[in-house]
Amino acid sequence: MNEETGTAMKLGVNIDHVATLRQARYAHDPGSHNAEPRLLPAAHAVEDAGADSITVHLRLDRRHIQDRDVFELREGIRTKLNLEMGNSPEILAVALEAVPDYVCLVPENRREITTEGGLNVANADTSLERTVRTLQDRGILVSLFVDPEPQQIAASAGIGADMVELHTGAFANAAPEGGDEELRLLVEAARAAHGEGLQVNAGHGINLRNLPKLLAVPRLAELNVGHHLVARSVFAGLAATVAEFKAAMSGGGV
Repeated sequence: MNEETGTAMKLGVNIDHVATLRQARYAHDPGSHNAEPRLLPAAHAVEDAGADSITVHLRLDRRHIQDRDVFELREGIRTKLNLEMGNSPEILAVALEAVPDYVCLVPENRREITTEGGLNVANADTSLERTVRTLQDRGILVSLFVDPEPQQIAASAGIGADMVELHTGAFANAAPEGGDEELRLLVEAARAAHGEGLQVNAGHGINLRNLPKLLAVPRLAELNVGHHLVARSVFAGLAATVAEFKAAMSGGGV
């Protein structure tokens, strides 16, 4: 519960790494009937568990999520679809066709393993504002993934974003033992963003260990969490899966 707003904080679940596992074997044909794990059942499982939205990042290099995944999820999920994307005409065209509920614009570097920092909105060229307007004209709410810095918050409001997603990576790497200064920056950024009329979301590196400390950040409307949940599910769900398979084997063999 967000004590300042009196509303329940929402959870968006990023399922990119379900696709990462699929691509490890089926990168040549991710649409094959035999390709697994499939994204839509994964999305339904997290929705059934209480997720409020599904997040996927369609990267230019298509390292995990594919175009067809975006459209399948758009048609098949029961909650909201949040599409993370870089500011590129190629991915913008997919977004405008699929029409997710939200788009979160993020920086993108082909050499990075995961998103390494926030957008430099304050020094962005005019194409970023054009992309924001184009998406909004299609009825899509737009979030900007930014570091918790005053100039980035002000610039995000200045180009007309609906939301910001505060980059929590520096905090997550330091917490729970440390991270007090990083937490202070997040608190100040959240208050500034709310003052600018922006919805305040947060994401990157959030897990069960640092979450309690992060909850001191005011005005948070939604957290977006992915890697931790997928990684934890390997242990929380693997034993049950093997037991189920072993039971199924009892019907055959000698």
